[in-house]
Amino acid sequence: MRLPISLKIFSITTALLALMVVVTWLSVLNFRNLNNQVRALSDYYLPLQQQVASVEILIRDQMVHMERVLAGMDVARPDPEFLAKESNGFDMRGVNADQIVDSSLRFLAEAEAEKRIELDRPTLARLGEQLPAIQTARQHFHMTFRLFQIEAEEGTPRSQKIVRENLLREKDTIDVEIQKTIDLLNKLTQDTALQAKVEEARATTLNWIITALATMLGLIFAAFVTRSLVDPVKRLVGGTRAVEAGDLDVEILVHTHDELATLATSFNHMVVGLREKERIRETFGQYVDPRIVKSLLENRIGADKGGRQVMTVFFSDLEGFTRLCEGFTPDASVRFLNRYFSMMSEVIRSRQGIVDKYIGDSVMAFWGPPFTDPADHARLGCLAALEQMAQLEAFRAWLPEMFGVRDNLPAVNVRMGIASGEVTVGNIGSETSRGYTVIGDIVNLASRLEQANKFYGTRILVSEPTHTLAGDTLAFREIDSLRVVGKLEPVRVYELLGLAAELSDSDKRRVQAYEAGLARYRAQDWDAAETAFRECLAIEPKDQPSRVMLERIAAFRQVPPEAGWDGVWVALSK
Repeated sequence: MRLPISLKIFSITTALLALMVVVTWLSVLNFRNLNNQVRALSDYYLPLQQQVASVEILIRDQMVHMERVLAGMDVARPDPEFLAKESNGFDMRGVNADQIVDSSLRFLAEAEAEKRIELDRPTLARLGEQLPAIQTARQHFHMTFRLFQIEAEEGTPRSQKIVRENLLREKDTIDVEIQKTIDLLNKLTQDTALQAKVEEARATTLNWIITALATMLGLIFAAFVTRSLVDPVKRLVGGTRAVEAGDLDVEILVHTHDELATLATSFNHMVVGLREKERIRETFGQYVDPRIVKSLLENRIGADKGGRQVMTVFFSDLEGFTRLCEGFTPDASVRFLNRYFSMMSEVIRSRQGIVDKYIGDSVMAFWGPPFTDPADHARLGCLAALEQMAQLEAFRAWLPEMFGVRDNLPAVNVRMGIASGEVTVGNIGSETSRGYTVIGDIVNLASRLEQANKFYGTRILVSEPTHTLAGDTLAFREIDSLRVVGKLEPVRVYELLGLAAELSDSDKRRVQAYEAGLARYRAQDWDAAETAFRECLAIEPKDQPSRVMLERIAAFRQVPPEAGWDGVWVALSK
């Protein structure tokens, strides 16, 4: 079909609207009679029935008061107060009954004037005659009761008997009139309710017929819409889900000549573009972190824009790699480094870090916005360092497979430095070659901390801000205050020991002894400092930082530090 989608939808909508108009018109006609009966019942017949019932109740109350008066007058000593109370009650019920009758007559007059509802006007006219009859009979009953009270006080027994008999006849008369009215109203409401039930059944039958016709027409429209609109949309949705799942080989075929065909063609072109972009991402993802590649492709990283961010920078270096490679062939060196870098980089990326570059056998990485939560970069960097140390065991286990021997294998150890602080981050480089990287004093400090492991005999050193930001889940010990090459301000250096929850009691005692010794060392209390550091060695004989500090103490005993010495050690070499 060569009609545009807008015209197809307009045609279908117009047909459905016409069907709705027909259905609505028939329903309105069908339910008008039913509504008329229901409104007649609810607005007029039932309220009238309630009012007549109220009149009946009030008259019955009058009769009760009358009976009480008659009974009270028959006793040997009538109670004047009781008789007055009951007589007054008789009068009040009569007044109330007349008021309700008057109200009912006004209500009937309103019903006569009602033109919007079809009412049973002959029956209402009969009610208009019957209600005054009730009122007249009640008033005669009332007057006869008054006459009886007068005769009871002033008349003879014979006259009392005559009036009492008249009173009972008036009571029977009013009962008859009330019953006539009630019967009339009951018949009116019953006939109306029955007629409403008939109208309801007729409406239900007609609605089922209309529903069946509407269903048939709806199925015809549904088949048309499915064939011309829904099927192509389903194919487009299926293609979209396939692309979302990673299948970029999908192609949508739509055999119409409307906007859906144009959309399918555009979708196919988009998939071709995505395949090209994915190929670029896969290719360059081997050289640059995939998250950076994705951000560059999506233009979320400006080409010439940089910014200042608080981040954590990481450096690691293989210990003695130059000497280690002397016995390697070029292919073995490449396989060695590729396997090492793959294992270390996987840990960094799994902890949300960005591998910045490989420099010989060194790895530089960083953590921070927008790739890492600002509150977590230091902790994640430290966890990555610990996991890389753990991965070294697997790497060492692979060496026999690489060399084909199990003896005389090279010792593989790594030194790591981590520093946190404000850096400049952005795309940095020339017009033809750029890299998304970080620069600043923190980068240099991380590199110097990695190198400082050499003369402390440690594996992972971190700066004080890193120690502070990492939180209490990690265990550290302060090693020294150090002035590294290229910085005038001293930095406090901490050794990352592991997870705080996994630190042994002996390691906790060693940390306490070392930090106590460090405090005495800075106070130039050489004897107390030496005692503390020797306590560390007693706990762990291989504790190299303690040996370094003992050597310094021995040197300071020979040549004391200058006046004003602040306890900072100056690193004279990288």
